[in-house]
Amino acid sequence: MTNSRDTGLTLDPKFDSAGLLTAVVTDRVSGDVLMVAHMNAEALAETQATGEAHFWSRSREKLWKKGETSGNVLRVAELRIDCDQDAVWVIVDAAGPACHTGERTCFFRRIEGGKLVPAE
Repeated sequence: MTNSRDTGLTLDPKFDSAGLLTAVVTDRVSGDVLMVAHMNAEALAETQATGEAHFWSRSREKLWKKGETSGNVLRVAELRIDCDQDAVWVIVDAAGPACHTGERTCFFRRIEGGKLVPAE
């Protein structure tokens, strides 16, 4: 059974019990997954208002703009929301590495035989 949230054109995010949506961030050109983070209502609103990705840090319990200190800003090309509006797809042009380790993507390792190896 579907409802207007599932099929309609009204933005009505379904935040979880912590007030968060999962945000999957991909590179506009390559399509690579750069990172997965979380957005609260304020982060989603700031992202829409500024065109630059903002997230909610669960560990620091505060709003943060990606690249605020590093300069590696994520400029939003497109925002999409999934069918039941509990996850956001953030398609970006990255000004530098997306990962805090300096790697281009947070998914720079592969699990192989129960061990981590560099992804290629």
